[in-house]
Parts: sequence; C-alpha cells; structure tokens
Amino acid sequence: MTESIVVVGAALLDEGRLLAARRSAPADLAGRWELPGGKVEPGEAPEAALVRELREELGVEAEPLERVPGQWPLRSPYVLRVWLTRLLPGSPVPEPLEDHDELRWLTHADLWDVDWLPQDVPAVRAVEEHLRAPMK
Repeated sequence: MTESIVVVGAALLDEGRLLAARRSAPADLAGRWELPGGKVEPGEAPEAALVRELREELGVEAEPLERVPGQWPLRSPYVLRVWLTRLLPGSPVPEPLEDHDELRWLTHADLWDVDWLPQDVPAVRAVEEHLRAPMK
C-alpha cells in the first residue's frame, strides 16, 4: 500500500472572508478555484509547508492556526489537509504569483459563486462555518 503524500491547503481568513485562488495550470485544472497551498516536501512539517507555499504562491506571510478536521483524497497518492490560517500583521496584500491567475476574497454569501475544484468542495464546506463566526 502506497503511503499518502500530504497536500496542505490554507483556509486563509480575513475579516469574515475566505481567499480563493483560480488555477492557471495545469490545463485540466485551469479556470477552477481552490484553497491555496501545495505539497509537503520530505522531512517538512505540514505547517511549515503551508507557510512556504503561501510565501511562494501569494507573496504573503501567514500563520496556520488550527487544522480543519478531516482529510480529502486528491489523485493518488495525494490527500488534502486544510488549516485555518491568518495573514500576519504587516504582510503584503496577496497576489497570484505562481500557478494562479486570480485571487478573490469570498464572504459567506458568495462562497459558492466560484467554480471550486471538486476535491476542494468538501474542504470548503468544512471551513464554511468559520466564515460566520469570528476567528479565535
């Protein structure tokens, strides 16, 4: 049995909004929306991978706060794990630097107005309640 490789996703929350990123590559994912993040490198802690990926993909400094319960299968052998995350004070405004061509802050009211990647939908549902309640 192959061991799963963890892909970390950031439920990046700010003032009751969730950051969604639109994929620009690869072609089969382009134009669909996801939670930003990426693969955990061998020997890297998932939280450290999340910080690194957000720096590389969005140019921001962020802090993982707590892991969202559950994990969601991607294409084998990958699984998605998501952390509630916040921007650190003084961090620049997120920009789509790598693998994305657009970012959008979504409120609870417009959370489903974007075409989420199917594998991100259960993770977004798990995060949805946090858009209604203030973050700790």
